[in-house]
Amino acid sequence: MRVLLVEDERGLAESVRRGLVTEGMVVDVAHDGVTGQWLATENPYDVIVLDIMLPRRHGYDVLRNLRAEKNWTPVLMLTAKDGEYDQTDAFDLGADDYLTKPFSFIVLLARLRALIRRGAPARPAVLTVGDLTLDPAAHRVTCQDRDLSLTAKQFAVLQYLMRHPDEVVSKADILDNVWDPAFDGSDNIVEVYIGNLRKKIDTPFGRHSLETVRGAGYRLRPI
Repeated sequence: MRVLLVEDERGLAESVRRGLVTEGMVVDVAHDGVTGQWLATENPYDVIVLDIMLPRRHGYDVLRNLRAEKNWTPVLMLTAKDGEYDQTDAFDLGADDYLTKPFSFIVLLARLRALIRRGAPARPAVLTVGDLTLDPAAHRVTCQDRDLSLTAKQFAVLQYLMRHPDEVVSKADILDNVWDPAFDGSDNIVEVYIGNLRKKIDTPFGRHSLETVRGAGYRLRPI
C-alpha cells in the first residue's frame, strides 16, 4: 500500500512515516503543497494524508486542484484546524476523512486502512437543472457556460435544491440538510441565502428559476 504524506512539520512527518513503514506501507513525504500536489499527480497512491496549513500552496487548494483533475485518491485531512466550518469546507472540496491534531497514531492507522479498503469512490455526478450545472467534486457551478462564484454555504444550498428539481422544499428541509445540527438561529437565514442565490443564478440572466412558494418553501425550476 502506497501513502503520500503532505505535512510541513518535519518531526511529525518523520514520526508518522516511520510508523506507517513499520505497518508495511510505502510512504512518500512532501513538506509543502506544491510538491505534494505534484507527487499526487505523478504517482498512483492508495491514500493521501494532507495537512491544511502548508507552505507554498494551501491544503484546500491542493485538494481542490486534485479533484478538478479527476484525481479521486482518498484524502484524509490531518490538521490542527478543528472548527466545524473547517471540516465542512474540507468535505465540500472532496475530502474523505478529517483528523485533528493532536491525534492517536492507532486511530490514524485505522482510518487509513478503512479508506484503503474502500478505495477511490465513485464521485457524485454533475447535477443539471435546465442550463444550470453543478459539479460537486470540482466545486464548480456554471450557467449558460459561465462560471458562477458561490460561497461554500451558497453552494451547499444550491446543491440541495438541484437534487430536488421542480420540487417544493421547505426552510426546515434546507436547514436540516445544509446547516449543522447544532444551529439554533432563526430559519430566516434560509431566506437570506435564497436571496443571494437569486442574485447569482437568476438576476444576471434575466430569469426567475428559483421560486418562492408562499407558505411552503422554494422550488428550483428548469429553464
